[in-house]
Amino acid sequence: MIKCIAIDDEPLALKQISNYVHKTPFLELLQGFESPLEAISYVQENEVDLLFVDINMPDLNGIDFVKSLSNAPKIIFTTAYSEYALEGFRVDALDYLLKPIDYATFLKAATKAQEWFTLQNNSSEELKGNDDFLFIKSEYKIIRVKISEIKYIEGMREYIRIHLANEKPIMTLLSMKAMDKQLENNSFMRVHRSYIVNLNKISTIERNRIVFDKVYIPVSDQYKEKFHQFIEKNFLS
Repeated sequence: MIKCIAIDDEPLALKQISNYVHKTPFLELLQGFESPLEAISYVQENEVDLLFVDINMPDLNGIDFVKSLSNAPKIIFTTAYSEYALEGFRVDALDYLLKPIDYATFLKAATKAQEWFTLQNNSSEELKGNDDFLFIKSEYKIIRVKISEIKYIEGMREYIRIHLANEKPIMTLLSMKAMDKQLENNSFMRVHRSYIVNLNKISTIERNRIVFDKVYIPVSDQYKEKFHQFIEKNFLS
């Protein structure tokens, strides 16, 4: 399932997009927002695959909202103004829906998103290894990465950055979902939509943030309970 949220300042338009998402078998609506300002923290802290975002909104328009996100999900813009189309595609939108939107047009855009995510998931076939190491494609090379040397993994749109204990970080074209699945039987935990951490490498936790050197990794609400269970299980009192 592709996890979605919808953002539109017009309640009827928001309800229409929400109904379309519910009607589409491969989409799951997590939440709807009438203001992008209300959606920012939710998108940053939760695992969201796809945003349906209106462009022409008060306070913060849809394009500026997407630009404000440090690790934005994929985007499908909705608007009544065709002149925004080019600017929308400049921020890597998957599609651009011109209001009024019928379901056939919506489904065509949603199917395009499904095809994109299928290609991304298939890229996990490039992730080869066992419980001790992985082979990662990076910059036209195949690099052997020892799993125990991974400190944390950082999601960066279509790419991930693997931070290692004694080596430079490695960038590769993989999804966080694929990496999370590959490491699920090891001592790794997803603590944020943009971070997976090696639990064996954690030495300091400060104000609900994991500290690696000078990097502070937040633990989002979606993963907080599971992470706190790990701490309590290993807490010496």
